[in-house]
Amino acid sequence: MSRNVPLRVAVIGGGPGGLYAAALLKRLDPRREITVWERRAPDDTFGFGVVLSDETLGGIEHADPAVHRALSEEFVRWDDIDIVHRGRTFTSSGHGFAALGRRTLLRILHRRCEELGIRIRFRTAAPPVDDLTASHDLVIAADGAGSTTRGADPAAYGPRVTTHRCRYVWLAAPVAFDSFRFQIAETEHGVMQLHGYPYAADASTVVVEMREEVWRAAGFDTDIPGAPAAPGTRSVDRCAEIFAEALGGRPLYGRDSTWTAFRTVVNERWSHGRTVLIGDAAHTAHFSIGSGTKLAVEDAVALAACVAEQPALDDALAAYEAERRPVVESTQRAATASLRWFEELGTYVDQPPRQFAFNLLTRSRRVTHDNLRLRDRAFTDAVERDFACPPGTPPMFTPFRLRGLTLRNRVVVSPMDVYEAKDGVPDDFHLVHLGARALGGAGLVMTEMVCVSARGRITPGCTGLYTPEQTGAWRRITDFVHARAPGTAIGVQLGHSGRKGSTRRMWEGMDDPLPADNWPLVAASPLPYRPGVSQVPRQLDRAGLDSVRTQFVDAARRAADAGFDLLELHCAHGYLLSGFLSPLTNRRSDAYGGTLKNRLRFPLEVFDAVRAEWPGDRPMTVRISATDWAPGGTTDEDAVAIARAFVEHGVDAIDVSTGQVVPGEWPEYGRSYQTPYADRIRNALGVPVIAVGAISSWDDVNSLVLAGRADLCALARPHLYDPQWTLHAAAEQGYAGPGAPWPAPYRAGSRTPPTGRTDAPRPRLGLTGQPGPAGT
Repeated sequence: MSRNVPLRVAVIGGGPGGLYAAALLKRLDPRREITVWERRAPDDTFGFGVVLSDETLGGIEHADPAVHRALSEEFVRWDDIDIVHRGRTFTSSGHGFAALGRRTLLRILHRRCEELGIRIRFRTAAPPVDDLTASHDLVIAADGAGSTTRGADPAAYGPRVTTHRCRYVWLAAPVAFDSFRFQIAETEHGVMQLHGYPYAADASTVVVEMREEVWRAAGFDTDIPGAPAAPGTRSVDRCAEIFAEALGGRPLYGRDSTWTAFRTVVNERWSHGRTVLIGDAAHTAHFSIGSGTKLAVEDAVALAACVAEQPALDDALAAYEAERRPVVESTQRAATASLRWFEELGTYVDQPPRQFAFNLLTRSRRVTHDNLRLRDRAFTDAVERDFACPPGTPPMFTPFRLRGLTLRNRVVVSPMDVYEAKDGVPDDFHLVHLGARALGGAGLVMTEMVCVSARGRITPGCTGLYTPEQTGAWRRITDFVHARAPGTAIGVQLGHSGRKGSTRRMWEGMDDPLPADNWPLVAASPLPYRPGVSQVPRQLDRAGLDSVRTQFVDAARRAADAGFDLLELHCAHGYLLSGFLSPLTNRRSDAYGGTLKNRLRFPLEVFDAVRAEWPGDRPMTVRISATDWAPGGTTDEDAVAIARAFVEHGVDAIDVSTGQVVPGEWPEYGRSYQTPYADRIRNALGVPVIAVGAISSWDDVNSLVLAGRADLCALARPHLYDPQWTLHAAAEQGYAGPGAPWPAPYRAGSRTPPTGRTDAPRPRLGLTGQPGPAGT
């Protein structure tokens, strides 16, 4: 197939993405016949301003300089973000934004399409997709988040649409803000927020957003359903009144503006036959990171380039999706983190003022402590001073106290099963594994899950604390840590495998039953972990419950004798106690099943018994799975309620993990992907939390701690890659204080080794072909 096909192109939707795709395809091959169907009039569009990044503008300039020049003449540019809360304004500079009116953008693209000979059929619905594919070589569906193309054949694209918890409305103000403005209003009905930015010399976009329950309590739900918000309507006037300070008493106005809930659109596939989805039809990202038009325009550039580069249409559409999907998924993760932050805004409003501003700025995890410092060091330094960071001390190296234990920094070596024990006894491998990481500078080093009985092991290689020999072996390890890595604390995680026991070691077949010598399993309910594969456990009766509780108490006493500084009760990942908490694994009809209160009963009984045995000056934490990543499982509200129950029973911190409860889970993987759950529990309850889950950089740790989303950060894989991760983090930040002291034998390695000569003289003058100095 020739590179110049497709020659007949249909575009469904005349938004920025569809128009720009049409213009680029026509520019690349003037022979193409391209028609755009747009059901609205030329100036009939929702919203007001459009924000584009420098990266997107660079792509436009390279792809079509004429469009870039026209856009550049219309842009409003600014650098600042203002956060206004409780009468105080905090400004962060150095961000760099460019915006213009959405109508202006459309007019530029309309004109460009007309110059190139593209036919735009306004006020006309597109024919059915089947008809278009019969008469066109390529059909581009740029018909928005409610795409009729996608909806007509959901099996082809595999859409998943998630509706979120806030209501919002697009409005505008007849004033140009001088920054990107976030303003918080605490009303009698709840917290509301304004997102505003200029898009012309005399106008700004204003988005008003609030939780659904706040929206209803404030009476906004009594507006005529589906009716547009216009000047003088109750919604618009009330929003203008609530945010009168930000608006300087000016009114607000709408344009086809209705209250709506944001929907995240994800598709398993972006193309089917000759039809391809771009922009919001393929994916949506919350407006709080200003990405909708940006993504659509970038989709258009990538699609046009792939059509030009690939020899066949199928290859082009596959290349387009392969190129764009990772970028889009990363953006969607950031947008989801941002929208969830605003959903939980009410839990943050009591934070110290500058910390609140820093938290807002870093909410998506794309802006971090380190790059915010590069943009605006004065602001970041002020946040650190308020946080009580000593001069020159990164947030991660500030101490933290739990009961009678003071940790010298905020880094935790997360529990990692190594499956190297024999008969539950830790050996030299465990000594080296844990000892090396203690020498590596972390404030707290955690053991793997240490099992409270032989039948409570996951695998034959799991460690235990149910014999005197095991206690003595653990004492050897804690003595080493305390003597050779003074200042590092070592904690033990106690657990029982429940229905996930009697399996092979991870590298032999994760969750596969042992080929021989299996031991019987117990659980909250007689449900196998992997139906048809895993052993069916016995449901614990009263005697069994009492026996297991006693095993935990005995193990706690041995842990104290072994010299551990902290004890964590493992109530996560589908093991025994976690199995009681999740409605997916607890189907009991007695006092230990049914309601969440009942499902909590046995884990709390174990916690109380262990806390009574554990020395009073030593802290105790609980690890929970804050979501099962599966329908019908633990919800966000359940996670907060579970954490609250343990707080009421005296827990010192909650270690917030997720998942691994049922095999059919669908985690939302990504950098720091589990930290929002820790964040929510911390700020809803005021309890210290340990955040886990793909935290991989010291910048992440600094950001999470300084923003008040976590008190401690637990890292696993980074510590497998580099046992000295914490010390290296200190060296890379130029820190040499008490939060990360190098062991005396290692001090010579506290600077990065040189990798080669870097002081060679740079060429100063180009003298090729010129006469040399006199006398040469």
